[in-house]
Amino acid sequence: MDLAEVGAIAGGGVRRLALTDEDRRGRDLFARWCREAGCTVRYDAVGNVFARRAGRDGALPPVVTGSHLDTQPNGGRFDGAYGVMAGLEVVRALNDAGIETEAPIEVVAWTNEEGTRFAPSMMGSMAFAGLMSLDAVLGSRDAQGLAFGDELARIGYRGEGLGGRPIGAYFEAHIEQGPVLEETNHTIGVVTGGQGQCWYDLELAGQAAHAGSTPMDRRRDALLGAARVVEAVNRIGTAFPPGGVATVGHLSVSPDSRNVIPGRVSMSIEIRHPDDGRRAAMDAAVREAVADAAARGSLEATLHEVLDQPAAPFDADCVAAVREGARAEGLAYLEMVSGAAHDAIAISRIAPTAMVFVPCAGGVSHNEAESATPADLAAGCRVLARAMLARAGSAVRSGAAR
Repeated sequence: MDLAEVGAIAGGGVRRLALTDEDRRGRDLFARWCREAGCTVRYDAVGNVFARRAGRDGALPPVVTGSHLDTQPNGGRFDGAYGVMAGLEVVRALNDAGIETEAPIEVVAWTNEEGTRFAPSMMGSMAFAGLMSLDAVLGSRDAQGLAFGDELARIGYRGEGLGGRPIGAYFEAHIEQGPVLEETNHTIGVVTGGQGQCWYDLELAGQAAHAGSTPMDRRRDALLGAARVVEAVNRIGTAFPPGGVATVGHLSVSPDSRNVIPGRVSMSIEIRHPDDGRRAAMDAAVREAVADAAARGSLEATLHEVLDQPAAPFDADCVAAVREGARAEGLAYLEMVSGAAHDAIAISRIAPTAMVFVPCAGGVSHNEAESATPADLAAGCRVLARAMLARAGSAVRSGAAR
């Protein structure tokens, strides 16, 4: 709740876009809390922030947990932030209990997970995992033309080095961002993997013309073509069950005047499916729909693929550690595939990975109304701690509180 005051907006939500002053303030607060908990803090060339709690054997690869601090423009208090704060809570709890781990533990706040200001999403974790080049990340620009690298330096979080080091295991706690856990009365989601997804930017170019004097059969209306694509994308999402989803989330019309036929439309498209073969069929259907809309409206279509992320099955042993953690706590759990993208999906390409989901009210996320109960959040922390200790190894210091 203290973190949610950074970038707080009316309605109880948070606006903390990547590499803004609000993001800097959130990072500063997280870093201060971690140092107070005895961690050493550093950040890398794309601004990922790592807080390290020493283990008895510093040569062992760390067991890492975390998520992200950036939000959607009208985001909630828990998406991303819960996973980072849960990691900090694990560190504090280990300190309070006097527990040493064999391997070091690290809590990480990944940069630009949301992809709202700079596209694509998960830039920090993808760069760390070698899935996106440093130059591509630093050269990315926002809608105002500001470069990622310049903004990262401006807020004081452009560090040195990027990836290239082993991770013993990675765990990420997160609100589900869907209704399944709440509706089925389960406290913990044992996440077995993530969906594959594709992002596209589409530009449709027609001809701007007078809305009153241009006959209907002479028009090259880019917005009409966009409407056909929107309908087709929705149809494609429903045509590939189970698990297929497709969305148009952004649309910009030019010249955006009441009495001018739209001459140009820029829009986003994304598709997701847990089966990469089915996702490939969805991709083909999207491309066919765009070509059809362009042909029907005498439009020029430019479709650019922004992201192609394969489905990501998580590590069986890490998943088992989460499952056993839920059982040890006596919590009802459900095994599930994540419909949303997370930094864990990128990190799963280079390290054993699993996730812990907890319910969110009504399944609502990316929204100011996003909410989760303290009891469920605490339960997720306990399961996270058990899973991390199963991988890091532990012993209670002599005379320490138990």
